[in-house]
Amino acid sequence: MKKMSLFSLSWPIFIETLLFMMLGFIDVFALSQYDDLASASVGTANQVAGICNLLFSVTATASAVIIAQNLGAKNREKASQTAALSIFFNFSIGIIVSVVLVIFNRPMLSALGAEGKVLDFGSEYLTIVGCFMFGQATLNSMNVVLRSHGYTRIPMYITIVMNIINTVLDLTFVLGWFGMPVLGVTGVALATTFSRLVGGTILVIIFFKKVEKPSIFKKLFPFPFKDFWQMLKIGIPAAFESINYNIAQLVVTSIALRFMTDNEYITRSYIQNITSTFYIFSQSIGQGSQILTSHRVGAGKYDEAYHGVWRGLLAGYGLTAVMCTLGVVFRSQLIGIFTDNPEVIAIGGTLIIINVVLEAGRCTNLIVINSLRGAGDVYFPTAAAIFSMWVLSTFGSYLFVVVFGWGIYGMWIALAADECFRGILMVCRWKGGKWRQKSLVKNQ
Repeated sequence: MKKMSLFSLSWPIFIETLLFMMLGFIDVFALSQYDDLASASVGTANQVAGICNLLFSVTATASAVIIAQNLGAKNREKASQTAALSIFFNFSIGIIVSVVLVIFNRPMLSALGAEGKVLDFGSEYLTIVGCFMFGQATLNSMNVVLRSHGYTRIPMYITIVMNIINTVLDLTFVLGWFGMPVLGVTGVALATTFSRLVGGTILVIIFFKKVEKPSIFKKLFPFPFKDFWQMLKIGIPAAFESINYNIAQLVVTSIALRFMTDNEYITRSYIQNITSTFYIFSQSIGQGSQILTSHRVGAGKYDEAYHGVWRGLLAGYGLTAVMCTLGVVFRSQLIGIFTDNPEVIAIGGTLIIINVVLEAGRCTNLIVINSLRGAGDVYFPTAAAIFSMWVLSTFGSYLFVVVFGWGIYGMWIALAADECFRGILMVCRWKGGKWRQKSLVKNQ
């Protein structure tokens, strides 16, 4: 296990997250040169895939906390057993998810309101990408174990390799470079799947050489039901918060499909990709803070954990402010990367300005919620999310879009209200200190 600081943990996660987002960004860019609706359709399909990915986070999220707290408490044996449990469970669930995605993707997309070309493009994408979801599930668990041990650079290097492969294949299959036929959505799906396959193979080799041995799976015999139950008690509430968020987003997407113009819907897809780069600093600081908080709580260093989160939050605010400012100043140029449609550029420019308020709340949530999880406090963030996401985000979107007729601007206002309200609740929770009573291990 490596010596850790928030900076040493967070900067590789930042690079990895940026590159991983670039994978999606390049997919959207390539498809935008092929067909605007194809680009938006893959964005919708990825929301379905995102829900499936969140099922894998049930044990991945819990194992991150349990492993890091046990390492902080100097209990290496328990950390290894938890790693084996997480990998085994995710592989098993991943097989089921792959089958469901391949067979039932059209009904799932139809339930969102997708039809015509949007449905065809989305189904085409999910049929191919769904085949490898079991591998993605397994890799998620291995990544979590690596990070919990402080090895945040390894996933970063692997993502660099995946990014290069995906970019070359996108240009080859989607845009028809090097004399290849233009495959459109199929090309993007093949590029995504192959790059993940290569990255996954590299990760498995490094994982069993650097951190654990294949023999860790012997720790599952006899099966540790008590430890598995503890993992579920932590993982289910934590994962449900994320699942709840994505289900709420699916409902919001359904509202967008049914009540917005084509230009508004296309703009939403582009702005989501652009603004995803605004919060990568907060996301990486949040994940680094979770690892560090878990180690400190496991070691009984509660005051260090408490003050460390405030320092991380200040850093997150500063970096997010810089990203948002750049986004507002260059909003037309950013949207112009994807399209030359003047209406889409005008709508998107206004959304980027509104989005500044949303990012302030999102920054708070990404850092403080991850820190609460690291301390073992998972139920409060989930309860707050259920209330806020459905009342403010989902119902608010319907109210502002359909009843008030504010269109996509009303939707963004509702999303911003949700993020800011939850952010205030999370700050109060951390300041109140109840998380100090939630440690999952006995300090040694």
